[in-house]
Amino acid sequence: MIELEELTKRYGEVVAVDRVSLRVEPGQLLVLLGGSGSGKTTTLKMINRLIEPTSGRILLDGEDVGGLPAHELRRRIGYAFQKIGLFPHMTVAENVAITPRLLGWEPERIRARVHELLEMVELEPDAHGSRYPSELSGGQQQRVGVARALAAQPKVMLLDEPFGALDPLTRGNIQQFFLRIRRSMGLTAIFVTHDMVEALLIGDRIAVMQEGRLAQLGTPHELLTEPANEYVDQLMSTPRSQADFVERLLEEGDAP
Repeated sequence: MIELEELTKRYGEVVAVDRVSLRVEPGQLLVLLGGSGSGKTTTLKMINRLIEPTSGRILLDGEDVGGLPAHELRRRIGYAFQKIGLFPHMTVAENVAITPRLLGWEPERIRARVHELLEMVELEPDAHGSRYPSELSGGQQQRVGVARALAAQPKVMLLDEPFGALDPLTRGNIQQFFLRIRRSMGLTAIFVTHDMVEALLIGDRIAVMQEGRLAQLGTPHELLTEPANEYVDQLMSTPRSQADFVERLLEEGDAP
């Protein structure tokens, strides 16, 4: 479980995140949705203390993360992001093994975990483990990034627009692959995106950020049918109009 209590981040006079409070239940996927500068990525990075909050609290399973050493906290939370950040001089297997090695796992346990994870993300271990990131496609690199984030068996995963750089077909495949893994592992996850359709497709609940504040928190259905303000309504107008357009095209195809 993740809980944010009055979470705030200031940069001088600029308030990037303004008293955000929300709760993510165990096994739930929460999407942070909003435009550029809405505070969604800053909020995400405060959870694993890549950015330190100005005020407020973050609780992980009831424990205040502010009392934990930052490096220890980050090893408990999986983190995946758009630029992936694979080390180019390391093989796929070495990239996935980084966190378990830092945690002092035995070599045999690390090898078994790397093999298990590569199979989980549908990359054949013998064929891909010895390759370097430059030898993989964008979709394959993203799968390795997810595997690395899962290496230390975290219960919580943070994802910052992880699939944004992929082509639409690959992106859709990776989204579905990630959802299967998340459900099978019972992961609690927070996923940042500016893509309204992606948010509606993958989120159990969506937190809409507007100018650093939480504009609305609800299910995809609630946001589509009961937007809290004009900003949320405008965000939802894009997927609504796309769905209407596709429906019209289908109806035209059925016409005699």
